[in-house]
Amino acid sequence: MGILDLFLQSSSSVSLVGALVVLLLVYLVSSSSFSSQEDRKEPPGPKPLPLLRNLLQFDLKRPYNTLLKLSKKYGSVFTVYMGPKKVVVLAGYKTVKEALINHAEVFGDRDPMQIVEDTQKGHGLLWANGDSWKEMRRFALTNLRDFGMGKRASEDKIIEECDHLIEVLKKYKGEAFDTTQPVNYAVSNIICSIVYGSRFEYNDPEFTSLVDRTNRGIQLVGSPSVQVYNVFPWIGKWFANRKEVHALSTANKKQNLQLFSRLKETLNPQMCRGLVDTFLVRMQNLEESGITNSHFHHDNLLHTVINLFAAGTDTTATTLRWGLLFMAKNPKIQDQVQEELSKVMGERQVQVEDRKNLPFTDAVIHETQRLANIVPMSLPHKTSQDITFQDHFIKKGTTVYPLLTSVLYDESEWERPRSFYPAHFLDKDGKFVKREAFMPFSAGRRACVGESLARMELFIFFTSLLQKFRFTPPPGVSEDELDLTPRVGLTLNPSPHKLSAVPRMLA
Repeated sequence: MGILDLFLQSSSSVSLVGALVVLLLVYLVSSSSFSSQEDRKEPPGPKPLPLLRNLLQFDLKRPYNTLLKLSKKYGSVFTVYMGPKKVVVLAGYKTVKEALINHAEVFGDRDPMQIVEDTQKGHGLLWANGDSWKEMRRFALTNLRDFGMGKRASEDKIIEECDHLIEVLKKYKGEAFDTTQPVNYAVSNIICSIVYGSRFEYNDPEFTSLVDRTNRGIQLVGSPSVQVYNVFPWIGKWFANRKEVHALSTANKKQNLQLFSRLKETLNPQMCRGLVDTFLVRMQNLEESGITNSHFHHDNLLHTVINLFAAGTDTTATTLRWGLLFMAKNPKIQDQVQEELSKVMGERQVQVEDRKNLPFTDAVIHETQRLANIVPMSLPHKTSQDITFQDHFIKKGTTVYPLLTSVLYDESEWERPRSFYPAHFLDKDGKFVKREAFMPFSAGRRACVGESLARMELFIFFTSLLQKFRFTPPPGVSEDELDLTPRVGLTLNPSPHKLSAVPRMLA
């Protein structure tokens, strides 16, 4: 979809002319500063055009592919202009690691997109900065651990949820179905039990609407029109996708506030059921102490919960769905997983401690995360101070994209970067090996707070499902016909598809 097409669809010709006049003024003002900075050794990049700069060069449906191609020409640190916004892109494992780990403080701030700034206004966990972010991250980490992350309590919840999901899949009796909702609901219930203190039934409309709206919102935030809005908010505010994102956000906020109200009515400070209870108790204690300038306020509660809900639902569920799709696409690999599970586990429920005895299965899960490439551009970072990085000057406040797809597909790190190849994580004796370039959770200060929970979920859900079912393409569809092209969105979900989950008899 072209930029001009987007403009013409969304505004009259008169407003378009007005917008272009303003763009011209922006260009004239900024071009002088651009030329004056050329003397500094700033990262190279494609020559920006007037007005739209490099935006016309982007595939707005899959911008990470554009950046990956540009990295081949301009190197591991380069500059692009998304409209008036200057962006520095970091490509390749060594460069991304050096920035996010060796210079974690400098590259550790978040640069919220305009659509997120509209809805979250710097509150919460994912998009916040400064002391508020530090407080919310510390609180989230502590409570995720207190309510089971990395512990047997979480493992038991995941196993219980697996049983619910298995019962749902059995009802299809081998007929093809869309994996999206059942997998999303099962995975979402894990973060719900930690955050709200309880799980939900899969037919609870309050729960399903919250999950479905979140999934839709994540898809829309990565749409071409919302990306244009992020760059030119005063032009893009008429776009339908922007309006829908705002409507979805408003509905999710309203629903969470209703949930909070019910939890507050039954709050017992001596027996907190989940993270929301703990936050409410902290707010009460601060209020009773007369402290009014705390970061523990309703806006941070609301947006921290929304962030955890979205992150705890979308990325893990999406990875699991990719895993099932890869199994249907690669039946011989599925055979090997199920042979290992049958040999080592039999019919016994898999637990996290069994991971060390299931090296091939573990390698398949890791390879799924690598190839699925769920968050290809990471979320945008921002430099907290001036830095000279790899001989290039990067100014304080510059937007930075650590291109995770360039890490997970780094040709100098992976033998077959574009193929589903579990041997990436196995030595010559078939034992599991860690790989430094395995970075699906990002790294440094902004690494995923729920990484250990996500790893536990992926392992237990995947193994439990493969013990019970064989996943195949729908009748009449061959493995070769299964489409691995990701859907457009902020995270890379599989394109719409159906699979058959055929119950298997274990030896």
